[in-house]
Amino acid sequence: MSTDSIEKLYKNFGVLADAKDKIGEHEAEYLEILTAVKGTSNEKRLASQFIARFFKHFPNLVDQALEAQFDLCEDEDISIRKQAIKDLPSLCKDNKEQVPKIADILAQLLQAEDPTERSVVQSSFMTLFKVDAKSAVTGLFNQILTGDDTVREQCIKFLYSKAKTLGADFIPKEIEDELIALCKKVLQDCTADEFVMLMELLGGTKLGKTVSGHKEIIDIISEQAEIGDENFNPQDEEQVDKLVHSIRHALPYFSSQLNSSRFVEYMCNHVLPQLDKISPSKEGPDSKLELLKLFAELCTHSPTLPNIETNLEKVFAALTNFMPLPPVEEETISEPKIEFSHVECLIYAFHRLSRQSQDFLTKDAERMRNFKIRLQYLARGTQGYLKKLKESVEGKSSEDLKSEECKIKVLALKTTNNINTIIKDLFHVPPSFKTNVNLSWRPTVSTTKSSAATTNGTAVKRHKPITFDSSPSAKLAKTDAKVYTPPSGKFSNTVSSYSPAQSNFRSGRRPRGRAPVRRGSSSGNSFRLRPSRGRLPSKNWRY
Repeated sequence: MSTDSIEKLYKNFGVLADAKDKIGEHEAEYLEILTAVKGTSNEKRLASQFIARFFKHFPNLVDQALEAQFDLCEDEDISIRKQAIKDLPSLCKDNKEQVPKIADILAQLLQAEDPTERSVVQSSFMTLFKVDAKSAVTGLFNQILTGDDTVREQCIKFLYSKAKTLGADFIPKEIEDELIALCKKVLQDCTADEFVMLMELLGGTKLGKTVSGHKEIIDIISEQAEIGDENFNPQDEEQVDKLVHSIRHALPYFSSQLNSSRFVEYMCNHVLPQLDKISPSKEGPDSKLELLKLFAELCTHSPTLPNIETNLEKVFAALTNFMPLPPVEEETISEPKIEFSHVECLIYAFHRLSRQSQDFLTKDAERMRNFKIRLQYLARGTQGYLKKLKESVEGKSSEDLKSEECKIKVLALKTTNNINTIIKDLFHVPPSFKTNVNLSWRPTVSTTKSSAATTNGTAVKRHKPITFDSSPSAKLAKTDAKVYTPPSGKFSNTVSSYSPAQSNFRSGRRPRGRAPVRRGSSSGNSFRLRPSRGRLPSKNWRY
């Protein structure tokens, strides 16, 4: 280390600090400070602080000063990098026009592998938001839209995590329009992880607080998921998985004022007729069952479905596929094997939609006769299984009921109870469609206005997105999925639980590494555009 060089730095600092109104006459001293970024470790640390301290006084040296500071941000010594990153926001305090460029650089630095360095970058970003939030968001999204995959991923995660923990302190209401527009732009080409985070962000803006905003979110999801596209391929695992997540994020925004008929009709026309062709998931819950559960929930919010007769035919056909006829030979009659989870979804959907065409069954005598036979056979299996489940939990202590096994059996009990209740309604002459049931995988909710909304008499738990005006301690609700496998034998079936809030997308990992910081205007003219992302493998489906 050169003692003379350190002394020279301090001397130049003294000259500039004492110059006051005449500081602009001392460009030579400031230039000597800029050249210190090529010196020893101590010189670099001092240079970082001095460059930021006098930056605003030398407008003719802005580009040189920024280049010098950026060099320090890429230094091999992590302690020097952290010092330079910490000083970056100081360059903007009196030069707000530099915020987009500094934000752009900080966005690239979010890929830092060292957690302490990444923490300094995030802290500097938060300081930048306090200086000029709108420009900071612009700089951040410039990298999300044009940066490489690693930078893009880290930027979205940073935005999501800070919005989640800080709420209104992170995104001021006056820049929500800018944030919404940029999120929409990113959603045009995003992965499963990104879709989830961006939809949560949009749900926390003003869009999540009004009916018109809810409609806009639903429209975004519909467009990205290509609802209405006739090219649904049930054997394309990516497409099926994308549809599951799209519907899951749209569901919370349906209400008595916004119906789900567009989604229900799509499911009736393109999914239900090809249900048996949906390939089993390689990981996670059964995609077929997930879609049926989402379909059942969608039907709760579809009071006026177009082409009701045609769509009911398709729901009825899917339902009867899970309602076997009794054996022809009397001596071979046995308790039926039934997939109760699938039946609950479809019988609920049929019962719900039939309110719009209550003579659907009775106007065709042969269909009614065949259905009654299937219904009787289903009732026998349901009541037998219901009895077994009741016996298995009867007499259990409160502690025993807290075990996972008992919880799953109680869930299975709800499933069969729901089926049994709807069967009773359908056995009426003529069939009745008045009874409301709470789907087994939905949580039991309070009937108070403060805790639940109701749609057509059915309690509906509302979605809880990230809210920018919520307390920092607010947490997103999470529910673990459980799978119940009944005892083997004559009632061997599968009853599963389901949580709409749970995200089971199969998101792959991108290669990580520290990419070099790219410099230039935040307009993107002097940055290379990030390469085309193309179609990823099956574990990385895109919107």
